[in-house]
Amino acid sequence: MKQVVHAACPHDCPDACGVLITVEDGRATKIQGDPEHPVTRGFLCAKVAKYLDRVYSPDRVLYPMRRIGAKGPLAGAAGMSARATQDWARISWDEALDEIASRFRAIAAEFGSEAILPYSYGGTLGALNGASMDRRFFHRLGASQLDRTICSAAGEAGLKSVLGVKMGTEPEQFRHSKYIIAWASNIHGNNVHLWPFIAEARRAGAKLVVIDPYRTRTAECADWYLPINPGTDAALALGMMHVIIGENLHDADYVAKYTLGFEQLREKVKEYPPERVAQWTGIAAGDICKLAREYATVRPAVIRLNYGVQRSEGGGMATRAIVMLPCITGSWKEVGGGLQMSVSGAVDLNTQGLKRPDLMQTALGRAARTINMVELGRVLNTVNDPPVKALFVYSSNPAAVCPEHNEVVRGLLRPDLFTVVHEQFLTDTTDYADIVLPATTFFEHKDLQKAYGHYYLQVSNQAIAALGECRSNVEVFRGLAQRMGFEEECFRESVDEMIDAALDSDDPWMQGISRERLEQGQVRLNFAASGSRLPASAAELRSAGQPLRLRSGQAWAAVPTQSIQPEPFLPFADGGFRTPSGKAELYSEAVKALGLDPVAEFKPPTESRHGKEDSAFPLELLARKSDNFLNSTFSNVPSVLVMEETGLLEISGADARARGIADGDPVRVFNNRGDILLKARVDGKVQAGVVSARLNWAKMTSGFQSINALTSEKLTDMGNSATFYSVLVEVELSKPSP
Repeated sequence: MKQVVHAACPHDCPDACGVLITVEDGRATKIQGDPEHPVTRGFLCAKVAKYLDRVYSPDRVLYPMRRIGAKGPLAGAAGMSARATQDWARISWDEALDEIASRFRAIAAEFGSEAILPYSYGGTLGALNGASMDRRFFHRLGASQLDRTICSAAGEAGLKSVLGVKMGTEPEQFRHSKYIIAWASNIHGNNVHLWPFIAEARRAGAKLVVIDPYRTRTAECADWYLPINPGTDAALALGMMHVIIGENLHDADYVAKYTLGFEQLREKVKEYPPERVAQWTGIAAGDICKLAREYATVRPAVIRLNYGVQRSEGGGMATRAIVMLPCITGSWKEVGGGLQMSVSGAVDLNTQGLKRPDLMQTALGRAARTINMVELGRVLNTVNDPPVKALFVYSSNPAAVCPEHNEVVRGLLRPDLFTVVHEQFLTDTTDYADIVLPATTFFEHKDLQKAYGHYYLQVSNQAIAALGECRSNVEVFRGLAQRMGFEEECFRESVDEMIDAALDSDDPWMQGISRERLEQGQVRLNFAASGSRLPASAAELRSAGQPLRLRSGQAWAAVPTQSIQPEPFLPFADGGFRTPSGKAELYSEAVKALGLDPVAEFKPPTESRHGKEDSAFPLELLARKSDNFLNSTFSNVPSVLVMEETGLLEISGADARARGIADGDPVRVFNNRGDILLKARVDGKVQAGVVSARLNWAKMTSGFQSINALTSEKLTDMGNSATFYSVLVEVELSKPSP
């Protein structure tokens, strides 16, 4: 029998694609993008297009296993055939769950339940398998809570400090933009479904500007590429506002109605003339002036801001400063204007019902302690009260993705640490596990999927039966709850009941969105439920089938381009900010309470060319994500691996010559935290003073070293996130082995 199942990609990407999976006689035979999804539009990224290779990989973990060998990596051993016979013994699910429950009870009895630490992040963004039954279980257990900050917390804090909510310009509106800034955003590499809208805008005359310290795929396609020194984005945004406000290019009416603190901002940006900003950013003063003038006067103008900008020490403040730009130009009121970083705040699922934080009161009579996931190395290696004695890892690969890799590995090697990993493959982290549990892919379970790059909700229907003995996160933690004797009814809820509960929201934008409706395809949030966000004159033009643009802050007018369907959503056209004041907060008391400048400021990162703490390490490292992997996911799939050249250190010609390094030479990259061996690539992708290397599994590299051997646990100014892009290193020719 042949059928086509509608699903949704749950990986950590803004696009959250609608997916069609063809199933024949119980086996998936084809995957394609849903042509009816307004953002997916029938195509998939290169890695997900090869997802059948992942689902049916011979390296899948298919049954529970107990370690019988020593902990630690074996080079290239991502597959079952390389490790199963020597390091692992197959066990049943009953044996696995009984052992985990027994060990958890013993640890809780001796050290307290907070000695148990869950560790998960974005392996799946499904509402159920990402954060539901797992949270219920660990809350009821009384385990330590995990502060999941490693990826985006600084940017989210900066965004919300101005807007009060994670919302912004929907991708469909980019086709109407005339000036598009991709700021730290490799759209062509990791937000590919936005690209067709940008291409459409450029065919209609739009200009694409890319601001990035690395010459990405998107920068290669730009009309104007501005390389910027790492960690100096706040200075550039403040310099742009110096020009915009100083030359009276801001929208005085919008500013007066819908912002708070403009006069304080006016005074602050006087400290950031283009000539001064140029010394920090490496961008010429004339180019800063040109960028500011073009952005403020070519309308509509939109900024696609991505999370690379917030992975430096001042990442929260950098995001905050950039987000102020459309607030002072008033471009929020234009179709094709505004800014997009994340729009996930528009979806108000019943997360309290999914996660049940109240269960901590049952376990402890209080909230459990919280541990920042960025600091895993320190937490595992220092004395805490109580110490972490058990680690349960799922939807993450901390032995690859965490900073201070060497410290993380040292902690994972502790003989007294009981580690469980629920995974699809034998990753870097399973190399240190005591128990490995087999995990499903999104083909093999049902889930509810929201997005942070568009405004559509989806149900991802299960396409095939779980392979081998694989179980979903929901099933695993339901089973563990039963083993622990937890009697609350929430641990017996079915997947459909959990989806129904998640959709049980009072938010008017969620009205009319049911599981049954989502099972048939994507549904856009019901923005009309709270009234039109457009003036009546705009609605009249829409009824005539005309696309719209607000010109000169006055009248709506038709523009000769493809019709917008459905009606464009303008979240802040008439204010509506979700800050304490109800306005865009250019001055923030909440930011002041953090000990930061309540308007905005630029401080050079400690580990940077402008704040060097150690001249022995003069190069700024960009510890980048690979274009064709997703963090550490996909890096072991051969059909994806061939698309990505791994093991490279990209270095400028000037820095290479100064060190006697030629293209292709083996090099050692090092600082006081560690070192890694790579191959030099002198290709013009980075400016002098900057080097770049990409994340991969440690077991796939020489010496079992992740690029994160060089990164630190230092936290960002806001959000307590990771500072992957505030790293100083030195590079030298690698000496041949004796």
